[in-house]
Amino acid sequence: MSTASTQLPEGRYGRSEDERADRKLKIIGGVLGVALLALIGWFAYYYVGGSKISAEVITFKAVSDSAVEVHLEVRKDAGAHGYCTLRSQSEDGGEVGRADFRFDQSSSRVDKVVTLRTTARGTTAELLGCHAD
Repeated sequence: MSTASTQLPEGRYGRSEDERADRKLKIIGGVLGVALLALIGWFAYYYVGGSKISAEVITFKAVSDSAVEVHLEVRKDAGAHGYCTLRSQSEDGGEVGRADFRFDQSSSRVDKVVTLRTTARGTTAELLGCHAD
């Protein structure tokens, strides 16, 4: 005597709801995974290789009520051209000066003292960023 099977015959009635839901979840997961990898790649590209110019403020000195001298060290690719933005703030934190300084030299390292004009006595010199052309 044989026992009756409680399962449906395979392939006779189509896919079950669970199999369809599993397939949709796999597709959605794959699409989201690819999107996440693309986003990580985009951030990595701009973090590692996006900026060809970087700089550092070595020292600064308020030389008058209308100027701050800033010693800036710029590192860049030898053929890169661009500019760095500096700003100065007064003692109360208000911005008193902002300017862009171009660096078109062919060398890969530039040490330069620049004069940032201010509207009042500047107590800081801050590098806001550098950008390649």
